[in-house]
Amino acid sequence: MSISRIDSLDLRILSELQRDGRLSIQDLSKRIGLSPTPCARRLRILEQNRIIRGYSAIVDEVQLGFPISVFVSVKLDHQIDDRLQLFEAAIRQIPEVTDCWLMTGGRDYLVRVAVADLSEFERFLTGKLTKVEGVASIESSIPIRRVKAESARLS
Repeated sequence: MSISRIDSLDLRILSELQRDGRLSIQDLSKRIGLSPTPCARRLRILEQNRIIRGYSAIVDEVQLGFPISVFVSVKLDHQIDDRLQLFEAAIRQIPEVTDCWLMTGGRDYLVRVAVADLSEFERFLTGKLTKVEGVASIESSIPIRRVKAESARLS
């Protein structure tokens, strides 16, 4: 199935599963207005073609004791393959880091960090991030509130 073959029913399946990934085929088929067998077939095709790459729980970081997110822009001293690989390997080992993106523009990486408080962020910053070889500069931003959160764009 190529992207051009995804129709409105497939998009409705994806939308419903983004809202609740634990829906049974019976419930999913009712919500999209299709009988269970063709619904299951469409779902299987979406999975086989890796349009649906897996299923997971949405975890509330606040309930786990990590109410503060910080976005950190990182600039490396050199943008060469070895430095990028070294940074990425190090960042994968740091539990406070929840997301990391290689970026274009003035900074090399954008990292999202989840922490309990600003003291923990300071310990992360001074004890971990600034110790990663190749980090030349950092810039932090603390979000006020999340305005929109989607797991994927559907249309």
